[in-house]
Amino acid sequence: MANNRKIIMDCDPGHDDALAIILAASEMSPLKIEAITTVSGNVEVEKNTLNALKVCDVLDLEHTPVAKGADRPLIKQREVAEEIHGETGLDGPALPELPAKEPAEAHAVDVIIDKVLNSNHDVTLVATGPLTNVALAIKKEPGILSKIQEIVLMGGGTFGNWTPAAEFNIYVDAEAAKIVFDSGVPITMFGLDVTHQAIATRELMDRFGDIGNPVARFAADLLEFFLKTNEKVFGLEGGPIHDACTIAYLINPSLFDFEHVRIDIETKGEFTYGMTVADMSGVTGKQPNVKFARFLNRDGFWELFSDALKSYG
Repeated sequence: MANNRKIIMDCDPGHDDALAIILAASEMSPLKIEAITTVSGNVEVEKNTLNALKVCDVLDLEHTPVAKGADRPLIKQREVAEEIHGETGLDGPALPELPAKEPAEAHAVDVIIDKVLNSNHDVTLVATGPLTNVALAIKKEPGILSKIQEIVLMGGGTFGNWTPAAEFNIYVDAEAAKIVFDSGVPITMFGLDVTHQAIATRELMDRFGDIGNPVARFAADLLEFFLKTNEKVFGLEGGPIHDACTIAYLINPSLFDFEHVRIDIETKGEFTYGMTVADMSGVTGKQPNVKFARFLNRDGFWELFSDALKSYG
């Protein structure tokens, strides 16, 4: 399939981030990964950068630049999720201690700015971690706003998973999220409402492993660890592969149902910091600023993912 949409993947790999990269880089994907940028989130940015480089090794993405970004949120203290992703951020699969290639010399924020400003076509930012890098890029060079085709992000929802009100990616840096959501760039949001419909079960893990190629086995190993921690920490019967929803949408938007809604980010509440306040009924009278994913065609989603893994040969 010809590559015809340029994306920058800003992420914190992370098992579900790694699965999103697998989907984006597959032979059946119409996407061209211009760069992978990393941010502090699931674990520290240094570990996330190593993980991104190692995923590139597995997928033979030797020409895809990986750039290290923000090592902490804009204002608050850093927070990580080792209980979900393990000490390395990518526990489970057997990976080399050191990656084959080095990260880019430039900071992730500068890579984002450069790729967007110098692209012949509008670039889509796919953000599957805290939004610190994206917010910093917007603040440093507002000229990128008119050239970003879309920001497709995983974060938020009408309920929380890190606090009762807030999802992890938004909670970690709500000030950055506010900058992004208020930017005026078209935003497509995959929150917990829809990503919890993309729960990988042990049956699916075994199905992926049976495909037999190294990438499919890598995906199965990722899921095996991720399933266990989600079952233990959240009591879920499987692992929601949140971040892969963003890429599935870019490959086949018809897999999802959407509503245009107003989302505001809470940055001051004692109990609601990081909440994505969703005006689902239009009661505020504010102009909608987000295309909000509500429902997922589960069978179609997993068929797409299976086809992507098979395309690795």
